[in-house]
Amino acid sequence: MRLGLCCMFRDQPIKFPTTTVTAISKMKRPEALAKLNRLCLENAAALLAALQYCAANGIGCFRINSQILPIKTHPECGYNLSDLPDDAEIIRSFRACGRFAKTNRLRTCFHPDQFVVLNSQRPDVVEKSILELEYQAEVAEWVGADVMNIHGGGAYGNKAQALGDFARALDRLSERARCRITVENDDKLFTPADLLPVCRDSGIPLVYDAHHHRCNPDGQSIEETTQLAVATWTREPLFHISSPLEGWTGPKPERHHDFIDSTDFPTCWRALDITVEVEAKAKEAAVLKLKKELAG
Repeated sequence: MRLGLCCMFRDQPIKFPTTTVTAISKMKRPEALAKLNRLCLENAAALLAALQYCAANGIGCFRINSQILPIKTHPECGYNLSDLPDDAEIIRSFRACGRFAKTNRLRTCFHPDQFVVLNSQRPDVVEKSILELEYQAEVAEWVGADVMNIHGGGAYGNKAQALGDFARALDRLSERARCRITVENDDKLFTPADLLPVCRDSGIPLVYDAHHHRCNPDGQSIEETTQLAVATWTREPLFHISSPLEGWTGPKPERHHDFIDSTDFPTCWRALDITVEVEAKAKEAAVLKLKKELAG
């Protein structure tokens, strides 16, 4: 079993710089592209540093920030790689991250932002979602990431129809995006029991989030759901773990704690060959603490 770190660091001086549409829109296009070019190169260097930290500290997976190429798909301020002065160097730098990850047996993955909704009732949202997934799939190909994990989207008053729309949208993706897509149960709408039929029919794996399942139960046990989720994978399964900020009896148990309470870690996961992403606000400190406790 390997533990995964999500996107950023609490204590380490490894940062992924970004920008805003407001800032870029105020610049002349050549200056804006020069800034975006610099940010892409800095993020590639930061990713390599993140992977080096993970390799040195026994962290087996790193989730890459969706804005690793800042505002890449924005309709007005976005850009093609060929628009940037150092496009070839940017790609080379990310491919170097992929080689390091492969050599050091590190896994990388993506978790696209919440605005990616494949079953939206607004066609423009679906189009933007597909564009975003295709961009992340391109970077995923460079770095060797095998997972782009998304949620089921909205229910819109009819879960069955909504999940049918979700499944149909999958077929609009390129093969390099489609082969990396996974779906995760959420804490409000779609349970594992809702998603497992879609996974079986569409051939996409379920990223099982035990915290979400406890917040949004479906009558299936963690043990049963774990077995069913593992069966959707043809490669190493990837799951999520987190703990509630104010405990399970607190007002909003869906909110994440800084650390993981080791009693929240499913016993049945311990002997499995899986990746478990640690969704905790203390970031690398939380991963290392849980790693130590599970080994104890």
